[in-house]
Amino acid sequence: MQKLIEGIHQFQSHHFATQRELFERLADGQHPEALFITCSDSRINPNLITQTEPGDLFILRNAGNIIPPHGAANGGEGATIEFAVAGLGVQDIVVCGHSHCGALKGLLKPESLQDMPAVASWLSHAEATRRIMREKYADRTGAAQLTTAIEENVLVQLENLRTHPAVASKLSCGKMKLHAWVYKIETGQVFAYDSEHGQFVPLAEGSAVPAAAAQLARAI
Repeated sequence: MQKLIEGIHQFQSHHFATQRELFERLADGQHPEALFITCSDSRINPNLITQTEPGDLFILRNAGNIIPPHGAANGGEGATIEFAVAGLGVQDIVVCGHSHCGALKGLLKPESLQDMPAVASWLSHAEATRRIMREKYADRTGAAQLTTAIEENVLVQLENLRTHPAVASKLSCGKMKLHAWVYKIETGQVFAYDSEHGQFVPLAEGSAVPAAAAQLARAI
């Protein structure tokens, strides 16, 4: 806790002091450019990865960057998505998974969750991911299996996102784009799903940002 308190003092005396005008402007309202859905993992910092400022991203985080289908859960995910789209008018939504994801490790090895029933229940919203791994990638093990599961889960959650009415209506009239990303902790790379080629490709500086198409083609 001492580290947190010292951090607050540093923020107030250095960062806030040099960006007072920005924070005063933010007090009048927010106009984020995108909804960024990612994992609760402490190693993931959306603003650091994207080099964005306060007010740029509307962020939704939970274990495994999971989006339950519309009406399937009573958590805050649906309300957060609806507010971002209908209330704030975001036109881009990013679902960002990451390497070494503990939630996906638990999904692949449910026996490891015996003492965490709430986590096991939450991961039921990624059941499609588990079945895809079992039926399509049964030959993959170890790191390759986990990497594939992380990528497939991002795509599954993107499909769940499409079931939310606020998102579906914007997509139907071409007013929104969805993006599937995976962040690699150990290299700092971000891979985006390219629907044209059916695979995740590195995001290169100056290149066009791939958007997920209406129907996701998989060729991982």
